[in-house]
Amino acid sequence: MAELLIVITIIGVLIAFIIPAIANKIEKSREAVDIANVRSAYAEIMSNVVTENDSDSSRIVKLKQKKDDWQTDPVTIAGITHHKGDTDNVNWKGIPVANGECEITYDKTNGICFYWKNSGGSAGGGGSSSTSPNINFKVNDLHEALDNTDLMNNLATAGNIRFEIDSKCPSSSMRGQVEAQIGEDSLLKYGTWAYLGSTTENTKRYLFWTSVDTNKVGAGNKIPIIVSKGGGGYYIAESKTAERTDKNGNIYVAIADHIYNEYGFSSYTKGKRYDSLDDAYAAYTKLIIDGAYNKYIDTLPIKK
Repeated sequence: MAELLIVITIIGVLIAFIIPAIANKIEKSREAVDIANVRSAYAEIMSNVVTENDSDSSRIVKLKQKKDDWQTDPVTIAGITHHKGDTDNVNWKGIPVANGECEITYDKTNGICFYWKNSGGSAGGGGSSSTSPNINFKVNDLHEALDNTDLMNNLATAGNIRFEIDSKCPSSSMRGQVEAQIGEDSLLKYGTWAYLGSTTENTKRYLFWTSVDTNKVGAGNKIPIIVSKGGGGYYIAESKTAERTDKNGNIYVAIADHIYNEYGFSSYTKGKRYDSLDDAYAAYTKLIIDGAYNKYIDTLPIKK
């Protein structure tokens, strides 16, 4: 009998430790689902902002969490990191509460805002109320920035038949000339881009764009890209980042390795052709949200 009591006591002690641990893991799993749902809503907002010029971009995500505050610390969504105890700011207000909600809004001035609150509307943890977003996000033709410079004529006159301009090349004067032509409402303000191809034939020039910061991702990694072909047509493709060294010895990571001829571009334009950037960007966003590149979901553009 004494031995049985000892065994029962030991089992009771183990249960006292195990049950809270299991409950904590279950709560963390609920939190992980909530974060995933919020990220998905954020990606949907940014897709609407970019492709539909949405002037009233907001979503509400009902939370599955059964405990107040975060079980994970820190939490990062859309490139915004929040630690326990951080005060509210323009991008992050309140804390999650049991059976509460997160209102995701987009403001032209401040960018994205995650507002964690009770379902009734008051902020979790004493945060302030959110405001309705007001944004006017347009997408220019992606080749205008290059076409509005004299770079192609100058390179062709100098006898260069092919060119490459990388947005991450630190010492490139050509990059600077292109950037001077990029409008505030252009997709090229975000991520990484490169112009490549022929200096003399417009239809053999290409723009590669990705929401990914290639310097952060590093060389040798596969990333999703939008390919815009001179003369028309957009494609969704995959490239592999490549390490480069500029003329001053600075190392940077390009959106793709060197492409030496027109045949080299064929692998990037063999998929479905989209006639508008709106359609191409929607497909790109869907690929990140639902496809093999979900780890890049936080790279989708946030207008600052």
